[in-house]
Amino acid sequence: MAVEKKHLEDGHSTRIIRVVFLALLLDLLGFTLILPLLPSILDHYSQKEDVVYQSLQSIVDWFRGAVGVPMETKYNNVLFGGLIGSLYSLLQFLSSPVFGAASDHHGRRPLLLLTTVGVMISYILWAVSRSFSVFLLSRVVGGVCKGSVSLCAAIIADLPCPKARNKGMAMIGVAFSLGFTLGPIMGAYFALRSADAELFYQGPALLAVLFSIADLMFILLMLPETLHKDSKGSSDSSGVQVVGDLLNPVALFNFSAVTRTKEPPSKQQMHSLKVLGLVYFAYLFFFSGLEFTLSFLTHQRFQFSSMQQGKMYFFIGIAMAAFQGGYARRIKPSWQIQTVRMAILSIIPAFLLIAVAWNLVVLYGGLFLYSFAAAIVVPCLSAQVSGHGTASQKGTVMGILRSLGALARALGPVVASSVYWLAGAETCFVVSSAFFTVPLLLLGCLERRKED
Repeated sequence: MAVEKKHLEDGHSTRIIRVVFLALLLDLLGFTLILPLLPSILDHYSQKEDVVYQSLQSIVDWFRGAVGVPMETKYNNVLFGGLIGSLYSLLQFLSSPVFGAASDHHGRRPLLLLTTVGVMISYILWAVSRSFSVFLLSRVVGGVCKGSVSLCAAIIADLPCPKARNKGMAMIGVAFSLGFTLGPIMGAYFALRSADAELFYQGPALLAVLFSIADLMFILLMLPETLHKDSKGSSDSSGVQVVGDLLNPVALFNFSAVTRTKEPPSKQQMHSLKVLGLVYFAYLFFFSGLEFTLSFLTHQRFQFSSMQQGKMYFFIGIAMAAFQGGYARRIKPSWQIQTVRMAILSIIPAFLLIAVAWNLVVLYGGLFLYSFAAAIVVPCLSAQVSGHGTASQKGTVMGILRSLGALARALGPVVASSVYWLAGAETCFVVSSAFFTVPLLLLGCLERRKED
């Protein structure tokens, strides 16, 4: 009887993982269509008299003058795109824990449907945008409503078996890798096929709308609710306090919202959760900064065109998908922390190789190690965090983790690009790679506490 029950649970978990993988892949394909078009979109709106565009351009010009970025269109577009990306990440920092906590009360499926509708609206705004103001509004709506990743992670966290959760987090990573590999190619292709050169972005925007509709229908028809009625959360604190816990950065780093429930985690669990959150933030802060400045380095040192940049990111995406699909999903839960340490250790020589690379062989050697770390760290840390908290707290826990990652991705590129232009590429990559010892030391503290 026990064997049959386990077999049924494994079958249910496998089905949930497949549905989440496909739903998230559809979501990410729509999300990444815009990535190769952003420089052209910015060029397009720079020729129009748009007050909002000119205001943001003045901020970019101030930053460029402050850190010494050369007056070149390529760098302006990267910085402008980074500014919009930081805004998007800041909005996710605010919304992710709110959606996660709401899913603990109302269920994963309703919140996932709601955020998917919001993302669909953002794509419709993009498709009909004739001014930069409407385009920026579409990015703001998308940033606020982009709760799919934390909600999908909460669904995986609802699975009863640690091995299934580990596999599910790895498959979320695979969906990311495939989405960020295939989406940009599709976006570029449909932009080139546009009959109207003035509205080159409309084809990819309409395709993004179709992806979001397909995603909505797929979730509606295929995804069951994974949060049981008797597991829905209830807070012991006031609504104002709950909102404060979900928006205050200090409270987020302390996972305070998790403690204000009828069944708060033990002190040991809370300590582990806080350390894992710090490791996640520190890793993504340094990683996202160097990831952002990589396009500066390849353009400056190797004169990479947009097509060569695209091929480079295609290589990274394929390598990550191979590592996640073939290795990360098979890592035993008891080995995840050791594997994260190994992956972070590998990223130090990766960025050192990139720092000194004066030929493509050395560069791609560094990118291969970079891809390994990128494929392992986030899925393994997410799987570890997913084991904390009761069933009624998983959405809050995963939402807070996603929020910390969004904050890191908002701040990291600004700091790293400042160091890059003030101190040089080699100094930026060498110094930043040395700072990866910070998450390594935090992991050491976590393991020593477990031994005690």
